[in-house]
Amino acid sequence: MNITVKELEVLTPDSFILYDIRSDSEKLYGVIDGAEPISTDKLLCCPPQDKSRKLIVCCARGKFSIDTANSLRDMGYDAYSLEGGYAAWLLNRMQKEQAEEVSLRARQCLQKKFRKSIWSSFTKAVKQYELIKENDRIAVCISGGKDSMLMAVLLQQLHLHSDFPFELEFIVMDPGYSPSNRSIIEENARKLGIPIKIFESDIFDSVYNIEKSPCYLCARMRRGHLYNFAKSLGCNKIALGHHYDDVIETILMGMLYGAQIQTMMPKLHSTNFEGMELIRPLYLVREDDIKAWRDYNGLHFIQCACKFTDTCTTCNNEETRSKRVEIKQLIATLKQTNPEVEKHIFKSVENVNIDTVIAWKKDGVRHSFLDDYDKAQS
Repeated sequence: MNITVKELEVLTPDSFILYDIRSDSEKLYGVIDGAEPISTDKLLCCPPQDKSRKLIVCCARGKFSIDTANSLRDMGYDAYSLEGGYAAWLLNRMQKEQAEEVSLRARQCLQKKFRKSIWSSFTKAVKQYELIKENDRIAVCISGGKDSMLMAVLLQQLHLHSDFPFELEFIVMDPGYSPSNRSIIEENARKLGIPIKIFESDIFDSVYNIEKSPCYLCARMRRGHLYNFAKSLGCNKIALGHHYDDVIETILMGMLYGAQIQTMMPKLHSTNFEGMELIRPLYLVREDDIKAWRDYNGLHFIQCACKFTDTCTTCNNEETRSKRVEIKQLIATLKQTNPEVEKHIFKSVENVNIDTVIAWKKDGVRHSFLDDYDKAQS
């Protein structure tokens, strides 16, 4: 049986226990007030002794929780699945907030509390890598997560105070979002005062039955659709929300899993869309600072826009997910003895000494230190 968010709100606190059975990674994006985190296995193995209170089970979107609640009912408990899961609770909470207050607070703190950690790092990247130039028309690509939403707010603020003219278009591609995810994106944009333009595609349906690397294919297809829509709006650039931590993790993943040294560049010319360029304005902004901004303003964003996340065998697949998780854990371990390790990883691709590199590629052509080795002695 299901219970809605509105029905949950009218229950007295001592009449029920709310169990959150989502994974630890999902809970990092927010939790319901008063919910007890627990795994499904532990809940079914060690349910509470008291059967006088309702047991309400919450997952991401109200799918997995149904079976868990039914199992508890079979054990004699008055158990329910929270209809729509955490996403439904989040949307209900967001709709109660006043947009003007949220938008003003989220912007003001960037000039005060987060001026050094976020605003200065953002403007430094824009200037240092020459990401924005006069008369640019930039398509700000919003996925619905914390990174792209912050990027949109920062670019809005920069637009207000810039010394030269440029234009912004805020675009959201709906590749087949679940209704709840789309509503959350729209509601966050409303609260933050971001005038989004939504266009639709069928990418999720196209990759759903692909067994090998569907997430990689999905990302490639989404990039192409974003470029195409941005160009139709007269834009010459698209802005993506990759941050500093994405950069250093990419460097290590390339070395440890790809046997190559490469980095995520702050900007790139498109090879398939002539005259288009990709920029990454959050290139020097730390993920922990983005989280701090989110939490300071009481904001909640979706974790994964994929409508199949609850039942997807790829997004939640340990083999697929574990590589980036391993890299994050490795960096965290190294920081315990070397607090500067992240800075050093980042700087390593700025301080490449070609004289001590055995081989490298330039414009697709492979070069070796042997090419000129004997010439140096003549």
